[in-house]
Amino acid sequence: MNVHVNTIEAFLEAMIAELEIPEHRYEQADRSFKSFGDWLHREGSSVRHLDPQVYCQGSFGLGTAIRPLTEDEEYDVDSVCELRLLTKDHLSQFDLKQLLGAEVKLYHDAQNMTKPVREGNRCWILDYADGAQFHMDIVPALPNAAEQKRLLAAVMHDARWSETAISITDRRLPNYRERTAFWPRSNPKGYSNWFASRQAEVLVRRKRAKVEALNRQGFRASVEDMPDFKVKTPLQSAIMILKRHRDNMFAREPDVRPISVIITTLAAHAYEGQETISGALFAILQRMDQFIQHDGQKYTIANPTDPYENFADKWQGEPAKADAFFRWLRTARADFQAAAQAVSFQEMADALTPRMGYRLATKAADRLTGGNRLLRAASGASAGAAGAGSAPSFANATRQPTKPQGYA
Repeated sequence: MNVHVNTIEAFLEAMIAELEIPEHRYEQADRSFKSFGDWLHREGSSVRHLDPQVYCQGSFGLGTAIRPLTEDEEYDVDSVCELRLLTKDHLSQFDLKQLLGAEVKLYHDAQNMTKPVREGNRCWILDYADGAQFHMDIVPALPNAAEQKRLLAAVMHDARWSETAISITDRRLPNYRERTAFWPRSNPKGYSNWFASRQAEVLVRRKRAKVEALNRQGFRASVEDMPDFKVKTPLQSAIMILKRHRDNMFAREPDVRPISVIITTLAAHAYEGQETISGALFAILQRMDQFIQHDGQKYTIANPTDPYENFADKWQGEPAKADAFFRWLRTARADFQAAAQAVSFQEMADALTPRMGYRLATKAADRLTGGNRLLRAASGASAGAAGAGSAPSFANATRQPTKPQGYA
């Protein structure tokens, strides 16, 4: 390679190949959702008449899930079970949790699952067999579109995502057992739609390119029929890389590590349609803190589908979490700038090993050099001629957040 930026792009692509979860994991998760949904619609189901709908949320739904750090860790598959013909007038959060819990336990027994059902603060947890290496969190929910529209109308906020708003349960709340209108709110479908809107054009172009390649090979494929998880956009790839960098940096400080929804939200705001992973990654690192509000006392990272929800709500009471985020951002900028300035794949691996992990960085370099260390060292000989000026710079990036430029 004789262009500096192409070298870092190749290395980031190799890292994504190592971070990406196998397609069968997405298919496994999809089968689990459908299986549980079919169970709820069976004859004899206690909730069948309430039109239950089970769907994915979180990183699996967004296409930003990454392989666990170790073989002992499990994939966390987040789902929602929305009872669409039920309202908060009929029951309390506790009642809904127990109603769904009874069906979860019956499903567990019918599937001959050995590990017991666990109860989380907001969900029920199904642990699959050891070989499956994943568990599924099931959040009970009710529709909440009408209330959400009223709330957004009161503050003149864009309500385009409110049709999919839901109410959920949380056993930590004092009104958990009371029949009241005040339930926790959420909108994973709306968030997923917003996230998709930030990369829609790039996703379609990548799908079209993949379909054309398949058709040239004699397969029959179409853009409409291709699942999103079979295509990875630069935005998704950049988020995956940043999440792994975060995981390693805070391996010994899990209580303050930046949460994924903050990284994902800020990255999606900062993304400007770049066609390469390196272009997306460096734009995101340069701009992501511009979408954090700070009024002198409180930090706000608003849910783009619900301005009443602040993803940084814990930062005020736990300032160490705010400090940890900005510390992570400074470190990520320095690490990836050092990698971009490197002139060989081995130097890139060395620059990123402390936070990305030795195994990941080395395997990425091996993908590009066939495991030949001499070739790794020589890979930058021509790249070095490209000049250090081609590497990105964060010289103008500031630690303090500025006023957001609005929510798309």
